[in-house]
Amino acid sequence: MSVDTVSLTGWGRTAPTTALRFRPRTYEEAAVAVRGCGPRGSIARGLGRAYGDAAQNAGGSVLDMTALNRIRTIDAATGLVVCDAGVSLHRLMEVLLPLGWFVPVTPGTRYVTVGGAIGADIHGRNHHVSGSFSRHVQDMELLTADGGIRTVRPGTALFDATAGGMGLTGVILSATLRFQPVATSMMSVTTERAVDLDDLMARLTASDHRYHYSAAWIDLLARGRATGRSVLTRGEHAPLHVLPARARRTPLAFRPGQLPVAPAFVPHGLLGRTSVALFNELWYRRAPTYRIGELQKLSTYFHPLDGVPHWNRVYGRGGFVPYQFVVGFGQEEALRRIVRRISRRRCPSFLAVLKRFGNGDPGWLSFPMPGWTLALDLPATLPDLARFLDELDEEVATAGGRVYLAKDSRLRPETLAAMYPRLPEFRALRAELDPDGAFRSDLSRRLGL
Repeated sequence: MSVDTVSLTGWGRTAPTTALRFRPRTYEEAAVAVRGCGPRGSIARGLGRAYGDAAQNAGGSVLDMTALNRIRTIDAATGLVVCDAGVSLHRLMEVLLPLGWFVPVTPGTRYVTVGGAIGADIHGRNHHVSGSFSRHVQDMELLTADGGIRTVRPGTALFDATAGGMGLTGVILSATLRFQPVATSMMSVTTERAVDLDDLMARLTASDHRYHYSAAWIDLLARGRATGRSVLTRGEHAPLHVLPARARRTPLAFRPGQLPVAPAFVPHGLLGRTSVALFNELWYRRAPTYRIGELQKLSTYFHPLDGVPHWNRVYGRGGFVPYQFVVGFGQEEALRRIVRRISRRRCPSFLAVLKRFGNGDPGWLSFPMPGWTLALDLPATLPDLARFLDELDEEVATAGGRVYLAKDSRLRPETLAAMYPRLPEFRALRAELDPDGAFRSDLSRRLGL
């Protein structure tokens, strides 16, 4: 097992802290690292795509799980897969797509590990149909604070605390996952423009149930009657018969591709108000008013930014602050107020996405709940950004909503308690399982988790 001292940040590149990094190659080595973690504790870390400080541990240790990356068994008839927690969704797609199976849930990047996907209980464009990632976990192996390994299954308190628990109940070592069958590696995509936020919400409310995947890019710099104008894209896995004859020869080929660029391709600080406003105008104008059945690669539809190395540099050396919240159905006016506030402040976010969530899953700290979720990224150097986001937090909490812990790096603990009503149960289970605090992170210390 290799050991070194490293400075780590989340994908947003803010709040770096230093920790001792262990890289176990076996479950036994992972147990040794946990038992010897010291008074500052340890936290598991995957590919570093948690945006905030969830996988950092200042002055303590971090377990880099990426060497535990074996796909152990595949049932090609049922789509049941057993794999190590360090396996990435990218690797699972490489192996499973040619067999006719696709991951049940994917976020905006495929470079996340299975352990991270469970720990953050990730969601995707299909939440209104398929729920979050934990819904498709049949069981998992969890290394707990005493060095033991437990098999954890849905319907138990430990499962509900671990799904969305940000790695604080233990180290996920492996999981059994249920995949979904697909006939091709292409998507059939419908695109349409919405003239404002009300138009977008009306379209989503009326027809989201007809599509497996749905999300809208939203222009948060548009004002006046255009406030909330959007480009809505919905998708389905393309059946074999709609593919061109040439593509039917290898219908399940997975060729994501990547832009042929050097690591320093993206200039520091590329995006400000002027450039984002120009980008938003061009993006909205070039989108079709209505187009149905366009064929796109899986990577184009789900993970367009994965083709741009180091895209997280575009907001400059100060990094960026992601912000994602959800408010329930019936709280549309709260959503309108928040969008108007962001628009009036001229916040330059070119990565702004609005979706509808379906029924939430039972994870005590799982983010999704039935309602509207908006995700955006903001330059960390914006004046008075912390105060502005605190005000949005209060608006979200008052509306009965919550923010996403996997993207958080600045939420206040008193606000967290208002957003996650099962937080006391989570803390009580943590105290019982881990009385000495073997599992800690910068996130857990900041929020008192």
